[in-house]
Amino acid sequence: MKKSKSFKVVLLGDGSVGKTSIRQQYLGFGFKSRYSMTIGADFAVKREKENIIQIWDLAGQARFKTVREVYYQNAVGAIVIFDVTKRKTFQSVPKWLKELLTHNKNKIIPIILVGNKIDLRQSTSVQQEEGIKYAEKLSKWANLDIPYIETSAKTDLNVNKVFATLLKNMIKN
Repeated sequence: MKKSKSFKVVLLGDGSVGKTSIRQQYLGFGFKSRYSMTIGADFAVKREKENIIQIWDLAGQARFKTVREVYYQNAVGAIVIFDVTKRKTFQSVPKWLKELLTHNKNKIIPIILVGNKIDLRQSTSVQQEEGIKYAEKLSKWANLDIPYIETSAKTDLNVNKVFATLLKNMIKN
C-alpha cells in the first residue's frame, strides 16, 4: 500500500473574490449565494487517491494580515484568486505573492492564478488574455509553470481543474 502524501495549500486573494466558494465547491458542498467573511483562516482536508490536500482558506481583509502570517509557513502550493469583475482584486495579486513569499521563507512553490466569477464577466472586467499574460510573466519570474484558470464557483466551472492542476504540479515539484 502506498503511503499517503500530504500537501498544504493556501488560498489567497482579496476579500469576497470567492476563495471560500471555490473551496466549498471543491469539497462537494455546493455554492451559497450569501456572503460570509472568513475570520482569520478556515481549514479543510480532501483526500485525492493517495494524496491528502490540506486547504487553508485565508481571510483577505487587510485587518487579518498579521493573523495570516503563520498560515503561510510550510505551504507547498498556492491558489491566488481574483474577481474578474473587480480589477482592483487583479491588481493586488502581486501583493498576495509578496506576502506568500515573505512568510514562507522566500520559497517559490507551485501556484495557480485563478480569475473567478466569470459567470458575471462584462466588457469592463479583467479579460482572459490579461490573466494569461500575467501568468506567463509570473512563470518566467518564478521559473515554474504558473497556469491561469478561469472559474465560476457559482456554476462549478473549472473548480476541480484548479485543484487537479495544482496537485499535479506539487507532485512534480
